[in-house]
Amino acid sequence: MEFLRFLENLRTPLGDTFFSLITHLGEETLFIIVGLLFFWCINKKQGYYILSVGFLGTVINQFLKLLFRIPRPWVQDPDFTIVESARAEATGYSFPSGHTQSAVGVFGSIARIRKQKLTRILCIAACLLVPLSRMYLGVHTPLDVGVSLIIAIVFIFVLYPAVEWALKEPRHMRIYLAVMTMLSLFFLLFVLLYNFPVDIDPDNYASGVKNAYKILGCVLGLWLAFEIDVRYIHFDTKGTWWVQVLKLVIGLIPLLAIKSGLKAPLYSLCNGNYAADGIRYFLITAFAGGIWPMTFRFFRKLEK
Repeated sequence: MEFLRFLENLRTPLGDTFFSLITHLGEETLFIIVGLLFFWCINKKQGYYILSVGFLGTVINQFLKLLFRIPRPWVQDPDFTIVESARAEATGYSFPSGHTQSAVGVFGSIARIRKQKLTRILCIAACLLVPLSRMYLGVHTPLDVGVSLIIAIVFIFVLYPAVEWALKEPRHMRIYLAVMTMLSLFFLLFVLLYNFPVDIDPDNYASGVKNAYKILGCVLGLWLAFEIDVRYIHFDTKGTWWVQVLKLVIGLIPLLAIKSGLKAPLYSLCNGNYAADGIRYFLITAFAGGIWPMTFRFFRKLEK
């Protein structure tokens, strides 16, 4: 807390605005857009890699949040103030930092796979600034962001050769996806069956359950997408810059429609059960990886 109080004394309106913008680099929406940009437009193998780092990093992050149940800094010290604009996104338990996990996972992965010097510099800057922003805004401690940083770096370097191996043969990829599925299922069973103390914060617990269903849905959707691709589509990511823009922008429209439009109907169908989130994210990932790529041949024809 001493370091957070030090940063609290350094806050200015300009710094508040700057770090409030920087912290958005660790949000789910950006992870989805970057992952799909690589998967659809740059390099499919690299897309699998970035998505894997994001999915598995989230599993570990959410598991640790519910296992340790460490409250946010302002809960630990009621006299400590935060930048109020950050409060809305600072949900769930504090340890470890989800924004740090996501940002370092995404931008660290890009720095790992892209050779351009400027790209690496910008990505490394994001990996440093997002954790700093979480502490400057007062929503995480150095321990929160430090552990997330370490976990993300481990996944960045461990999963790169793992994905390389998996994509050499469909059989390898199925083994890889099966391991991801088992880890996701283990986390879901943990949140549903673990004997949590009676004083566990209900909102934080609900957030963990929703995320568990979401992650499992994403991994199963990714598996279905892989099977569709390897059996029927065999899509590639080539295209002129304007075709790539069309693929990404037009593809995001139905994707966001599924994400937002199906939320209420699925919750109604599932009687309010969080399994609705798992179904929704399964459909999102299956569409992104198995359905939308069917249109890529049409986009390639536009170049002629």
